[in-house]
Amino acid sequence: MDRTAYILLRLGIGISMFGHGVVRLPKLEAFSAWMVKSFEKSFLPEFLVTPFSYVLPVAEFLIGLLLLAGLFTRAALISGAVVVLLLLFGTSMIENWEALPSQLIHLAFFAVLLQYFKTDTSALDNLISKK
Repeated sequence: MDRTAYILLRLGIGISMFGHGVVRLPKLEAFSAWMVKSFEKSFLPEFLVTPFSYVLPVAEFLIGLLLLAGLFTRAALISGAVVVLLLLFGTSMIENWEALPSQLIHLAFFAVLLQYFKTDTSALDNLISKK
């Protein structure tokens, strides 16, 4: 994969994750309440949904920030993929089929980026490893 294409994809998915987290963090209580309400008719118990609803925006924010900086890139890509897999599971449990394509696209981006992450010479990871 071309280095420029990789960087653009890394920055794009980084902005998406960062944006998801940054807009939810200031309204964390409301976001959590919305998510818990969304899952009240699913078989997932509230004692699992509630902590996830608080961790999700923080995870999105941190993963996005790391991807934007190119720091701990491999770990951020794997973490992002795991977050999306969890979202896919939850989305399926509440039968929100409209959200699945977007989540699958995010997962595909994480997988492709993980496959080619060694081509990224702009990441802070590379600057740190050269010292």
